[in-house]
Amino acid sequence: MSSLRHVAWLLLWLATCSQAATLIRYPLLATANDPQQQYMLALLRLACNKSGTDCKLQAARPMVQSRAILQLQRPNNSIDLLWTMTSKERERQLLPVRIPLYKGLIGWRVALVGEGREQLLADVKNISDLRAFSAGQGHDWPDVSILRAAGLTVLTSSDYEPLFSMLNQQRFDYFPRAAIEIENEYLAHRNSGISIDPYILIHYPTAFYFFVAPGNKALASMLETGLERAISDGSFERLFRQFHAGTLRRLQLDKRVIIRLGNPLLPAETPLQRKELWYSP
Repeated sequence: MSSLRHVAWLLLWLATCSQAATLIRYPLLATANDPQQQYMLALLRLACNKSGTDCKLQAARPMVQSRAILQLQRPNNSIDLLWTMTSKERERQLLPVRIPLYKGLIGWRVALVGEGREQLLADVKNISDLRAFSAGQGHDWPDVSILRAAGLTVLTSSDYEPLFSMLNQQRFDYFPRAAIEIENEYLAHRNSGISIDPYILIHYPTAFYFFVAPGNKALASMLETGLERAISDGSFERLFRQFHAGTLRRLQLDKRVIIRLGNPLLPAETPLQRKELWYSP
């Protein structure tokens, strides 16, 4: 019997070893510095851990958002998911995991301004005042449509990195960035002389999700299960604060003039009623 038990244990061990880890391929942002990557990978590992899934995370080659979205829709895609801001169109194209990874802070925007222009927005008190200035954004970001729908002037770039030099060349006046990403971007580009505006806070309701291929319901379910468990046991909140509490404290969002915009791109399925999923200054 001892020999039979040994054989049974060996077979179980071999079966366990033969189960390949779930491969999750993600795109790199087409820039040398992705301020979101470290947090997103930590969230992916948390979701895998909480769902009891052995995951292997693998970076694909760099690509812009629009290319990553197209790639994820192809049958022979080279990526399994991406993280990006939601919109009606993106939720038609891909399968969203509707857990706001930044707790909605992707829609709380602080402005970068060019060298020597720290007082540029000091007198802005409402949307009418802000319309006197031009914003810069990536051409394939949903924010472009949101800002323009509010009557704001927006200039775009097909690539991310040139936006910082365009800002300093005064091709546009300010560069609205999410509260949770602006500090890293400032530190990466501060040698160019840019500054963080201390006066205004632009807000529109939106969410940043993991998106998977339309037919990959298994991956979407695993991520949703893991993230929901992390929310329930507090580990999601702890990870969020580990990465962002210091930045939010330093930005002093509660002392800024809030400029509120609507979001015509926001899907009706956005879980705005679940207050535990959202942050508010």
